[in-house]
Amino acid sequence: MGCSGSSRAKGDENIKKIRKPKPWKHSEPITRAQLKQMREEFWDTAPHYGGRKEIWDALQAAAEADLSLAQAIVDSAGVIVQAPDMTICYDERGAKYELPKYVLSEPSNLILES
Repeated sequence: MGCSGSSRAKGDENIKKIRKPKPWKHSEPITRAQLKQMREEFWDTAPHYGGRKEIWDALQAAAEADLSLAQAIVDSAGVIVQAPDMTICYDERGAKYELPKYVLSEPSNLILES
């Protein structure tokens, strides 16, 4: 018999803690404005690739939030995080959602505008 606090709640083994993606580099240096435009285009078109709009909305909110809030958002939306950096997720029906790194973090070669 273990301690009363040592048992896991049912289903907890499928919950992965999310984290920011590893540093990455865009194919060419881009500005913050270009990155913002790329993100907007992705989120505008993402629901057309399949999956449910409410899950895409939750993933967008999570991608734009800090890590602890992002974790709460994906947990409450029933999103199954396959890759801890959120690049691959599933909904409860098994639909796959792939997020590019540019919607999750900034590239290491981002041009800082002055």
